[in-house]
Formats: sequence, structure tokens, C-alpha cells
Amino acid sequence: MGFDRLIEAIAEKKNPTVAGLDPKLDYVPEYIRKQSFEKYGFTLEGAADALLTFNKGLIDALCDIVPAVKPQCAYYEMYGWQGVRALYETISYAKSKGLFVITDGKRNDIGSTMEAYAAAHLGKVSVGEKTYAPFDSDALTVNGYLGTDGVAPLLPICREQDKGIFVLVKTSNPSSGELQDKILDGNTVYRTMGAMCEKWGEDTRGKYGYSAVGAVVGATYPQQLGELRNALPHTFFLVPGYGAQGGGAKDVAPAFDKAGRGAVINSSRGIMCAYKKGDYAETDYAKAAREEAIRMRDEISSVL
Repeated sequence: MGFDRLIEAIAEKKNPTVAGLDPKLDYVPEYIRKQSFEKYGFTLEGAADALLTFNKGLIDALCDIVPAVKPQCAYYEMYGWQGVRALYETISYAKSKGLFVITDGKRNDIGSTMEAYAAAHLGKVSVGEKTYAPFDSDALTVNGYLGTDGVAPLLPICREQDKGIFVLVKTSNPSSGELQDKILDGNTVYRTMGAMCEKWGEDTRGKYGYSAVGAVVGATYPQQLGELRNALPHTFFLVPGYGAQGGGAKDVAPAFDKAGRGAVINSSRGIMCAYKKGDYAETDYAKAAREEAIRMRDEISSVL
């Protein structure tokens, strides 16, 4: 229940980080793109094949280092159904390697539409006499700004199938304060949303005290990160903004509780594109990603 499985994977690998798999085609080494385009031509199929090949190399290099990966739906959807298939196959491959998978879809709707999103990404669907788990991720990012109607349909699946959600609370982007820092009934909007996460997750708390309703809180706002950690004792954090967006190890330290739990820190470009920064051949992109993931792990561990 809750995020117990992720917490235990973090403890096992001594690494509270997640590798974002947000593969723009430009991030993929040229030799992989060339091979894919030779097979499929300059088509959406070729682009999707290159993304999947790239992802598999990253997963192979990282699966014993990081406890989780986080594919961002948009980078796959932009290549049509072929890209969505690459997303499905990326999730399946990551799970086959024992990784916890967080789908970054930021889904947001109400009623039967949100039930459909929940079934697609976290749950199961029936087709005739058969039942399928369409994407079968372990967790999904959710935009909670439609209120309870947009979150409630996810909660039964979280309880029954041991899944989790991360609700946008204080995001890492520069303009987040335009709305999230506004005062509402004496509290900021982000504090109000955080309190709602605590309430939504009340009956899904696991053995470590964290519920299945987590929060997205950016590393680019360390003061608010610490404020929310103190205010939301049962809410597990997904923390973007480390690395390429400017957040560092000291910035993410306030996300953790006194036991060193309570958060997982995301890096996407920093890991995926590590081979472009150092003295690496492009064929060593996976090795570079592994070395960056180890560096990130050690840096964050040093401040906990």
C-alpha cells in the first residue's frame, strides 16, 4: 500500500533517485537514429524505434543503480501511435528489469473520463472475457486542479492494485508562482493542494506512513520544499528540477524526513544526455548515463 514498494527499492539500492526517460529524437545518438531509419525510413515508425532502442540501452545500464524510471508521455505521443507503442514497450521493458515505473502524464479530468485514464495507466480493462493491464505503470502524475472529482476515480485502483499517484502541488517551472503562490483562505494555493493530498490519501497509508497520494514538489524552490515536507507528513514527494533545471543536492535535502525517506529525486536530461557533456563516444551513451546516475546518487546521499 502507498509507496511502500518504491521506498523499499530506494532502500535496497541506497539511491533516492528516478531517471526520467524524456527522449527527444535529438537526444538519441546518431548511430541509433541511422540504424532505425535504415530499417523503417524517415517515418514515425523509424523515430519510435530509435526512442525505444535508446531507452533500452539506458535501462540496461541503470537498472541496478536507480530504483525507478519516469517516462514523459509527451515525448512519445508526438510520434503518433508508433510513439505510444514505444512508451508501452519502454514501460514493459523497465518493469521486466525490476524497476518502479512512474508515468508522467499529468492527467486531469473528471468522472468517467478520469476513470478511463486511471484504467489505462494504472488499472485494468475487460475485453470480452479477458482482462488486460494496458500500460501497467506503478504510478501516474496527476493535475489536481479540478478538485476531488479529478482524483477520486484513481483512489480505488491505488488501494486495490497497489498503485500510486503524484499530484502537482508546487511545480519546478519559473511561472508556477503565478497561481500556486496565490493566497487562498489564508494559505497559498500550493499549501491548500498539499493539504488535499493528505486528505485524499488518508486510507491508503502504507507501513512507512506514506499514502498512495504523493505530490510533485520542485527542487527549484527549496524553501517551499522544506515547508511542505513539514506540513505533509504522509505525502511522498516526486521532486523534479534537479540538474538541468538548476536544482542541486542541497536544494533537494529538505524533501526528506528524519529517516531519510519521503522523496524521490528526478533527473532526465542530466542522465540521458550525459554522453554529450563529457569525453564520450556516442556509442558510450549508456555508460555515461550510468556514471552520471552514480554521481547523482552519491551527491544526494552526501547531504542526507
